[in-house]
Amino acid sequence: MTNKSLENYMLNENDFLPENYHVEDSEKLELLKQLGALITDRRDKPSPESITENDPEVWALDMIMSKEEARFMLSFEKKRVNSYSVEQLAEKNNISVEEAQEFCDKLCHTGILEFDRETEDKSKRYFIPKFVVGSGEYMMMNKTLIEEHPQMATLFNIMSQAGGPVADNVPPGGGGTGMHVVPVEKAIPAESKSVSVEHLSHWLKKYDKYALEVCSCRRQQSIRGEGTGDIEGDFCIALGDMAEYVVESGKEAHYATYEECMEVLERSEKKGFVHQIVNIDGEDKVVGICNCAPGVCNAIRSSQLFNTPNLSASAYRAHVEADKCVACGKCVEVCPVGAAKLGQKLCKKDGNEITYPKALLPDETPWGVDKWNFNYRDDAKINCYETGTSPCKTACPAHLAVQGYVQLAGEGKYMDALKLIKQDNPFPAVCGAICNHRCEDRCTRGTIDQPVAIDEIKKFIAAQELKAEGRYIPDCENDEGRQWGDDYKIAVIGSGPAGLTAAYYLRTKGYTVTVFEKEKEPGGMLRYGIPSFRLEKDVINAEIEIIRTMGAEIRCGIEVGKDITLDELRAEGYKAFYVAIGMQDGRLAGVPGEDAEGVETGVDFLRRVNLDTSQKLTGKTVVVGGGNVAVDVARTALRAGAGETIMVCLESRNEMPASVDEVEEAKQEGIQIENGWGPKEILTENGKVTGIVFKKCISVFDAEHRFCPQYDEEEVMTIPCSNVLMSIGQKAEWGNILDGSKVITRSNGTAEADPVTLQTAEEDIFVGGDISHGARFAIDAIADGKEGMVSIHRFVHPGQSLTIGRDRREFIELDRDDVLIESYDTSKRQKPAMQEGEAVKTYKDMRLLLTEEQVRAEAKRCLHCGATTVDENRCIGCGLCTTKCEFDAIHISRDLPENSQMYSSEEGMMKAVMPYAMKRKEIIMSKMKQN
Repeated sequence: MTNKSLENYMLNENDFLPENYHVEDSEKLELLKQLGALITDRRDKPSPESITENDPEVWALDMIMSKEEARFMLSFEKKRVNSYSVEQLAEKNNISVEEAQEFCDKLCHTGILEFDRETEDKSKRYFIPKFVVGSGEYMMMNKTLIEEHPQMATLFNIMSQAGGPVADNVPPGGGGTGMHVVPVEKAIPAESKSVSVEHLSHWLKKYDKYALEVCSCRRQQSIRGEGTGDIEGDFCIALGDMAEYVVESGKEAHYATYEECMEVLERSEKKGFVHQIVNIDGEDKVVGICNCAPGVCNAIRSSQLFNTPNLSASAYRAHVEADKCVACGKCVEVCPVGAAKLGQKLCKKDGNEITYPKALLPDETPWGVDKWNFNYRDDAKINCYETGTSPCKTACPAHLAVQGYVQLAGEGKYMDALKLIKQDNPFPAVCGAICNHRCEDRCTRGTIDQPVAIDEIKKFIAAQELKAEGRYIPDCENDEGRQWGDDYKIAVIGSGPAGLTAAYYLRTKGYTVTVFEKEKEPGGMLRYGIPSFRLEKDVINAEIEIIRTMGAEIRCGIEVGKDITLDELRAEGYKAFYVAIGMQDGRLAGVPGEDAEGVETGVDFLRRVNLDTSQKLTGKTVVVGGGNVAVDVARTALRAGAGETIMVCLESRNEMPASVDEVEEAKQEGIQIENGWGPKEILTENGKVTGIVFKKCISVFDAEHRFCPQYDEEEVMTIPCSNVLMSIGQKAEWGNILDGSKVITRSNGTAEADPVTLQTAEEDIFVGGDISHGARFAIDAIADGKEGMVSIHRFVHPGQSLTIGRDRREFIELDRDDVLIESYDTSKRQKPAMQEGEAVKTYKDMRLLLTEEQVRAEAKRCLHCGATTVDENRCIGCGLCTTKCEFDAIHISRDLPENSQMYSSEEGMMKAVMPYAMKRKEIIMSKMKQN
């Protein structure tokens, strides 16, 4: 970069950074330099002589105004403090009133001039605003101007960072330098000695004119390609004379009622936006209330980039009551600056509590660029401390709020528990039936006796909504409370757990979603690959029906690539595709005899029986494989009439991928399991199976734990049988979906995609579930589905980054071997009862739910490992965390009342900034001498 004055600014390749900008008219150039010096807040550009043609003070003004307009602007002599009527401006410029009015109207429309009515007769007076807060925002609201001059986004970007070199000298309250956080009003404690400026209702009631205006920051960052999924819209509220200014000067704004403004404020809190007021006019005047998206807001950037919360923080700080906190993580997700993070509640074995670091502040510390945080957006999305948090939440691929819903269930708040689960998993009933419950595998309680029966509790919670009258239907709207409409149609291909999860969460964002499924009914492998004795079809139907009720269209019997192509769907207006077709076909072992009658893949067998449970098997059956699918195949074979069923797999018992409880259920049903054997040959007679020969497997994995089976070819085992069901893996069947696309597939048939965004080489195609990584479990697919929504939401709106400020959902497990568990409920793990009857003679799920008494007892067994911790030094006091907590565990308190002292930008320098800077300097020098 040749412009050294911008060396430490956050800039990118989309910013306009000229190296040889030239103003042809030398007289205009001098006028622009004078005007630029008059308006700018960049401390290194105090005079016309310090400004060059490559500086935004010149090139931006050159693009938007004529020489005559620049001369007219200079007649104001000072920004903000000098204001004039149109008649006075006519006299100062020796022009007619009509000509002066024409200048004012044009410059106000551009956004470089402002007016208010703070005169005795309420007539207009005009003045030059700052670049930020001021004309930078106004120009971004001028859609016509921005379309013609997108370079203004760079001007706004640069000027909003102008305070960086002196940000460390800004006192609590901001000293009139920019914006000020106002907390969620209902979060302010009733007993708090709050002042009126800390209440949004005070500012709304103070004025009688309101306008809703497009958010400048969201638009600026979209133009620059650094949007974080927060799409531009009417999120900001102009008050009083500012409402008239933005509407009458042609900005993208419209008048609004008090009630409409309140609706915007309430919706913003629900969506996780930070309330901020313009803090440059003192304690008696505010021109606007912004509802700021943390990833794109310039004001939040100012405090977080420079690590100086004084620039915008409110008087309040959040505090957690650890005994109430259940580490659900919802406050962490909404925290705009990463002040709230998940940690642990349990002490270490030595009895000491875990201590967490606090952000360094500049109050008593020398400050410089080395203390800035250019990665503040991604850092704000770090979910937990390195010492870790609850193992259950960490282990779950979808990172459900396990402690939270267990606690709510124990309190009998079943619908609240369900809502909490569905923030991350729209299929709790399905998962309650079939999940491999990795949460339980890592449950700290399991180090004492047995893990908490998390899955059984979830299953009980989910059962409450299987009846239509008890179903929870989430809000389905975008951030403005509307639908995106047909301009943003999304196609989901495949209706398994990944595809349907993507559809669910896309609907919660307000998108028009169509799911295309080639089978006759939706559900994918949930319906066709899992037997009913593990997952009843009415459970699948109930949870899918909720997605239909939310407004997603599910078109069955349509095979994309055959009945309709991707290009035809694009022509119909579909903007993105989430492909989640699963691994629908089974694999054979590649041994002699596999073409014989009686040999079938386990996947095909399960599909056949799921479509028609009257299907029969006769004779002895061997199932080859050791995973959960193989167990399902073996148990289904028994129910289909197989006389004797034997499972044979490569792995030892401890290596088997099948879950322990499923293997135990298979054994209880009489299924024999032979470990450590691999298929060598299928014996046949007259084209039919008569037996299968196995060879001894001496190892399954190599030194790097890669699948690399080794055999002793001489040691064999022969099992006579009539049926061989190969359940050794699955493979992809793409059909013609990808014809003509750039999507790259791996040797195993899965699609290559970015591991974070799930985007393929074809930019509008995203993949998830088994087709992106190979066969896993439903909960893995569900996690992929939600991530697919995040990426597609960002992708379909130009200028949004798929990665910046994205919650990577990365969690760390606390050290279970270094926790002190002094007391706990000693109750034994609760087990559900079974229905009467012989399991192997029915496809019905014989497992019953826990009773309410059992749920309450089981919930008490939780050790409550995790809790949220707040870094008060980083907290900006917005109060959003309190709106997401279902446990009354986090509150804000008025710790720093001095932060509510408001100044105008003119008086703030003398009355606040300079005194604070001098005091700070003395403290730092004193500490340096002591050291």
